[in-house]
Amino acid sequence: MGEVINLRQARKARARADKEAQAQENRARFGRTGAEKRRDADTAERDDRRHEGHRIDGEDDKDPDGGAA
Repeated sequence: MGEVINLRQARKARARADKEAQAQENRARFGRTGAEKRRDADTAERDDRRHEGHRIDGEDDKDPDGGAA
């Protein structure tokens, strides 16, 4: 005769395993370390400053058409 198992415990164990598999997939897809996020933010800020430093005049906020829509 086969092994007697508790179906409730088996069902909960399977749900935990499925949840952990989904969490692992999400970590691989979306997870980044704090250092990676800071590095990307620093790079973006440095690129923005470099781009802004090449502006000829500071009046770029005005509409080139004189405000006519």
